Amino acid sequence: MPYTLDRRVDGEFDDVVARTEAALADENFGVLCDIDVQGTMREKLDAEFRDYRILGACNPPLAHEALAEELRLGALLPCNVVVYERDDGAVGVSAVDPEKLLSVVDSPDLDPVAADVRERFERVLDAVADA
Repeated sequence: MPYTLDRRVDGEFDDVVARTEAALADENFGVLCDIDVQGTMREKLDAEFRDYRILGACNPPLAHEALAEELRLGALLPCNVVVYERDDGAVGVSAVDPEKLLSVVDSPDLDPVAADVRERFERVLDAVADA
């Protein structure tokens, strides 16, 4: 059962990260955290790892709406978007599928928010892949 929305992107890793951040901004998402997994693995474990960034994306109005419905939902936020070096040399961009993520909450009132976020993430991924 896929839990992410995925695109294969040609381009330089850092450029794809920048394009992803810009596409998220176009959909009113801010990046609350940016985790450099490669750097963390090197620093904390003295281990090599591929280029890999986790962008914690948040759309404040949608987050407010969802948290007003389900207070504990914050445990699942922010929504992560991952940019990573693929084995084939391309760059992968994956976003959590908010419909799958929110299905664990079992609150039908959150379904419209999940669908809205999913549509926005699809547009973000399409914009990054088409650039």
